[in-house]
Amino acid sequence: MFACAACGLVYELALVALGSYLVGNSVTQASIVLSVMVFAMGVGSLAAKPLQGRAVVAFAVVEGLLALIGGVSVLVLYAAFAWLDLYVPALVVVAFAVGALIGAEIPLLMTLLQRIRKQDAGSAVADLFAADYVGALIGGLAFPFLLLPTFGHIKGALLVGVVNAVAGMAVVMWLFRREVGRAARIALALGMVAVLAVLGGTYTLADGFEVSARQALYDAPIAVAERTRYQEIVITRQAGLGPSDLRLFLNGDLQFSSVDEYRYHESLVHPLMSGPRGRVLILGGGDGLALREVLRYRDVQSATLVELDPEMIHLARTYKPLESLNRRSFEDPRARVVNADAFSWLRGLDQRFDAVIVDMPDPDDVSTAKLYSVEFYGMVKRALAPGGRMVVQSGSPYFAPKSFWSIQKSVAAAGLATTPYHVDVPSFGDWGFVLAAPGKRPPALALPRDVPDLRFLDGAVLQAAAVFPKDRRTRDVEVNTLVHPRLVEYEGQEWKNS
Repeated sequence: MFACAACGLVYELALVALGSYLVGNSVTQASIVLSVMVFAMGVGSLAAKPLQGRAVVAFAVVEGLLALIGGVSVLVLYAAFAWLDLYVPALVVVAFAVGALIGAEIPLLMTLLQRIRKQDAGSAVADLFAADYVGALIGGLAFPFLLLPTFGHIKGALLVGVVNAVAGMAVVMWLFRREVGRAARIALALGMVAVLAVLGGTYTLADGFEVSARQALYDAPIAVAERTRYQEIVITRQAGLGPSDLRLFLNGDLQFSSVDEYRYHESLVHPLMSGPRGRVLILGGGDGLALREVLRYRDVQSATLVELDPEMIHLARTYKPLESLNRRSFEDPRARVVNADAFSWLRGLDQRFDAVIVDMPDPDDVSTAKLYSVEFYGMVKRALAPGGRMVVQSGSPYFAPKSFWSIQKSVAAAGLATTPYHVDVPSFGDWGFVLAAPGKRPPALALPRDVPDLRFLDGAVLQAAAVFPKDRRTRDVEVNTLVHPRLVEYEGQEWKNS
């Protein structure tokens, strides 16, 4: 029971984590997986009642099926997402199958336990569930701290399937071998060998499968692919007659294209730099491209960049094409890198900054939506020195107008006056930003007098950027807070419709 519970919880966590990586919105993914699996466990428990007369054989078969289905579940769902566009239906089917088999374990194990030692129902249940809960603890800790970082999603699930097969089939067949006929023992042994062979063969092919499935999700050849503790990082490179197109994706979402990233980063950074800029704070921006633009000003005394994922910083520093694109900005003596969660880091901050750049991934998940909340902007406000200003990348006012104006409204709700603006970035479409400063007077949208030579932005473009068409002006939307992460809902609706 201990081993089965550990394996079962790993299957659950693997399905939740995979959905969060591929689809985003971890709350929705967790809700689907857990609710379907708990319901299926009840169905499985009822379905196992007629099997109690042949509990040994039935349990071995259940464990073999669970090891096989649970072990290949991540691979099957990855394939459904990459090639068939049937991820959610496949997730429901897989979660139901795994849940039903886990549910069938309990009554069968209860029967087997009574055959080992007769005891009253209360004591039997206590023994069974004590092992179950301790096993769940081990499985729950092993998944994020051992299996996922060491083996990855696909191989980790396959290894757990092997453990499940050995613990469920081999051990039970050994303990109760005298209760099973010779033909049944041979059949179960062959079945276990077949399950182990399938899992082992799939394990050897997992790397090639993952490369093929991942490549199916991207148009250009993949140059770098890493799954870190926090996210999946993919860099693609497309060669052509002109400059090659280098693209960064985090959990499948495009972060920049080298062909036009200068439009985004010039618009993000330089309007902010027309104010005080001695001490600059960049929240996010682990690719170093916003840092590159900040350091073009010689009077910038320090630039602190807070990035959650150290692997992103490592790539920006060591992957030559990206290092060339950010102009080795991390090597500048004025640059300081802090690997931390920006939300937690701000809570303990005792410094003040003249300019703050919030360059975070889009808030399509609760974990990122907190970085666009009223509470977060309130902490940024406290980090501003007198006269300081902040700029926030705010998504697309064309494709996601509710999200854009919710961000603007959330910044304002934190006690900051705002100046929204937007520009055209071909890889993203119409893209917006919010410039903000404490007080009631909106900050002026202008370029510094000593602005360096820019490829895209000038005074006329920036003046036009403050004008929004009638169908994309302020919407009746709610602010985004920690308690009510409205942005997750807005983002999910708008980007799906677009």
